[in-house]
Amino acid sequence: EVQLLESGGDLVQTGGSLRLSCTTSGSTFDDAAIGWYRQAPGKQREGVVCLGSDGSTHYADSVKGRFTISSDGAKTTMYLQMNNLKPEDTALYVCAADWVSGYHCSESAVLEYDYWGQGTQVTVSS
Repeated sequence: EVQLLESGGDLVQTGGSLRLSCTTSGSTFDDAAIGWYRQAPGKQREGVVCLGSDGSTHYADSVKGRFTISSDGAKTTMYLQMNNLKPEDTALYVCAADWVSGYHCSESAVLEYDYWGQGTQVTVSS
């Protein structure tokens, strides 16, 4: 069974950086569409970035130019590099995956991911 495990969350100051990891067990991320989401207390879950199984990416406007998604060579770990962090980035960050060949990420694309991690907390102090 596929499991996703996030790590890397921490308390950082405004302007700092963090790299979150999402590791899969039971498979690799080959042919997978990946999503990073975040949820702050009292707010709705927000999509941060989508990486399509066709290699496409779509970032939320709020993180464009600051966040970058990548993977390791073995495609067992996905990373979310977060730079120039702001207090409004404070949230529980969760990764999601679904093995959908040829999935293209775009602003209008909606994918019901089959697999979700438990999340890692990111707190940015002002």
